[in-house]
Amino acid sequence: MRVTPTGLPEVLLIEPDVHRDPRGHFVETFQAARYAAHGITRPFVQDNQSQSVRDTLRGLHLQIRHPQDKLVRAVQGEIFDVAVDVRRGSPTFGRWAGARLSGGNFHQLYVPVGFAHGFCVLSDVAIVEYKCTDVYDRPGEIGLRWDEPAFGIDWPVGVPLLSDRDRSHPPLDEMMAQLPVWAP
Repeated sequence: MRVTPTGLPEVLLIEPDVHRDPRGHFVETFQAARYAAHGITRPFVQDNQSQSVRDTLRGLHLQIRHPQDKLVRAVQGEIFDVAVDVRRGSPTFGRWAGARLSGGNFHQLYVPVGFAHGFCVLSDVAIVEYKCTDVYDRPGEIGLRWDEPAFGIDWPVGVPLLSDRDRSHPPLDEMMAQLPVWAP
């Protein structure tokens, strides 16, 4: 397994070892001790899966009452996965990191607490699975605009398909008071 920090040191790109032979492949998608050796130590308590069509954009989402680390992977298809540092006072506040995750490359993105998360679908269909270190709390979730100018995310989709909720997220300046505070 190869673990590489992205442009945001806490956000990690994980490339699991893939064992291939004429029958197919085998990949270990999570093993607690191996991930802990790279600083991923909080226990995962919930797994989620979504299926989306091309140009769907989900995000940017963040849990406030039940903050979550996430370990994201595409099981089928390809996505562009993004983490944005939204910790007030952080030296990397507002910066983002993105990676292409696919069912073919087996890559994973580790998104720690304090980072907003989103992804867009680059293939006809994508199935995305992600592990979370706390349970989903609908009332405790906030969202930020996917096209927030302060972030400048270079999404590789022209006109994204958005949920009504994602389309209506407020701009960053209206959400600042709700964002977590960076704790060095």
